[in-house]
Amino acid sequence: MAYFTADFIQFFKDLAANNNRDWFAENKKHYEHTVKKPFEVFITDMIARIKKDDTKVQIEAKDAIFRIYRDIRFSKDKTPYKMQVSAIISPGGRKDKLTPGMYLEFGPEHVRVYGGVYQPAKDDLYNLRSYIMTHDSEFNKVLKDKKFVEMYGELRGEKNKIIPKEFKAAAIDQPLLFNKQFYYFGQMEPEIVLEEDLINRIYAYHEAAKPMKKFLMKAITG
Repeated sequence: MAYFTADFIQFFKDLAANNNRDWFAENKKHYEHTVKKPFEVFITDMIARIKKDDTKVQIEAKDAIFRIYRDIRFSKDKTPYKMQVSAIISPGGRKDKLTPGMYLEFGPEHVRVYGGVYQPAKDDLYNLRSYIMTHDSEFNKVLKDKKFVEMYGELRGEKNKIIPKEFKAAAIDQPLLFNKQFYYFGQMEPEIVLEEDLINRIYAYHEAAKPMKKFLMKAITG
């Protein structure tokens, strides 16, 4: 089943040249038909598939999908619309800032699948570092997992220049302890959205992330 047509990609190319409210108002029905509704159908189907594997995921598409409208209050970029559609599939949906679920981003330049922990609170970050330090062998195993490396490459994140003293010695051998984020992403060409096996291609990223997701969840919950 193909969820999207070439009009999905073309809409964003046109939006890039006309990112203003007047143009969007004139083309809103086109947006809803070629972008919004197909993405809702895709996310609904992906949630149903992930739910079979993770019973904690009991959300609907509306809980997962982000609005296309940008928050421009504190941004120098005043263009009002995002250049992609996106959603978080996790127990808490798009409001879940901690659980390592699946963040999807479909746009005219790429399709990306993210996972991990992006905005941990201070205590959660401490727990993550503590668990990594005391489970170093397990951590290295999931980092080197063949499927994870093939589809995501590496664990990423911004780093602190200074970390609590109890982690400093361990950080010599495990520099990821300096991370204040622990996330990963895989990227595909935008035309992947036109393929009939899109849902299988995306679900493969979910499968590849399982060992890392399980490790991070244990690190958070202790």
